[in-house]
Parts: sequence; structure tokens; C-alpha cells
Amino acid sequence: MTSLTTSPLAPLLDRLFTEAEANAPWENPAFAELPQEETMRLMQSRTEYRHFYGQLRDYALPVSREAGKLLYMLARSIGARHIVEFGTSFGISTLHLAAALRDNGGGRLITSEFEPSKLARARDNLEAAGLADLVEFREGDALETLGIDLPASIDLLLLDGAKALYPDILDRVEPRLRPGALIIADNADHSPAYLERVRAPNSGYMSIPYGEEVELTMRLG
Repeated sequence: MTSLTTSPLAPLLDRLFTEAEANAPWENPAFAELPQEETMRLMQSRTEYRHFYGQLRDYALPVSREAGKLLYMLARSIGARHIVEFGTSFGISTLHLAAALRDNGGGRLITSEFEPSKLARARDNLEAAGLADLVEFREGDALETLGIDLPASIDLLLLDGAKALYPDILDRVEPRLRPGALIIADNADHSPAYLERVRAPNSGYMSIPYGEEVELTMRLG
């Protein structure tokens, strides 16, 4: 038995995933009618990401159910105690990571979100799961919030915010990543600069695509 598969977390996650699936942004004509090229441009923009994701404030935009389990498994397998998350949204991925910390015996998860209404929902969800004591919520632009006061040694980094910022967030966290630390980048195919960096020879990383959604990267010693 794990925190992930027992109450109160298991039924909470099932409800949150079901609600997210029923309220997908691409069912909204305002987004569904955007040409795919324009959607891709906005997702990769370094100047319009605040506006684009601000329009998505009412949508969870979660990792998949499978990716959530993967996050939990990876954090458990490396005995993670210090985790950083870029892009809290409604806290679905945060719940998986915090559950892993709980089952690892404790730790600290720092998560950053610039949309206040999303952060409020995430706080409520972590409280409902009994995991809020493990989480430090940082409101604001992650380029600033994740640039200060990080643990001396970070075990795992989740990148699941504005895709164009993945390389910049890595810049801020990289000095604290311990050898063997894992980076999980959701929808990393929308951040070609990030992929080029972590896949490059002599980059200090080993990186592979995992399934259709995730880039899994390990920090080398």
C-alpha cells in the first residue's frame, strides 16, 4: 500500500483527472479554432507565454495518469527528499511528487506557479490530500521564484510550465542538481532548445524520450 493508492489521495486524484478530462481547453472553441501553427508558436514564445497561459487559467493542463504514476515511481526509486517543480497548475503532478516524499519518509517540494487562482486550487488539493506540509508554494514568474533559496542538493526536477522557459529554468536549478538527479520534462518536444541541450554529447546529461509525452534526463556526475 502507498499514499498514491489509498484514501484520501487515490479518490482525490481520480476526481481531479476526471474533471480535467471533462474540461479540456481544446473543447473550447476559442482554443479549438486556433490554427495548430499558431498554438505551437504561442506555446514556444518567450514573450507571450504569460498571456497564453493566463487564458488557460481555468484548465488543469495536467500530466497524464500514466505520467503521474511515473513521477511517483521515479521519486520513490531514487529516494528523493528535495524536489523542484516548474508549473503547479491545479497541483495534480504536485500530489504525485508529494506522495512520493511522504512515502520516502519526508522532504521538501518547491513548486512555482504564476497564476494565483491556480495556486489557490493547488493549495486546497494538497490540503485535502494531507500533503501540504511537504510543499512550499511559490507564486510568481518561475524565472524569479526558482532563482533563489533552493536546496543545496536537488534530487528531481519536473518541468511542466511554459515550454519556452525550460532551458532558463534548468539554468537556475542546474547548479544544485546532484549527480544522478532526474529531470522529467513534460511535452518537451515543444522546447527544441531544451532537447538540443540535454541530448548534446558532453552536456553533462543522459537523456531519452519516454513514451509520447516525457523527456527523461539524468544528471551525470
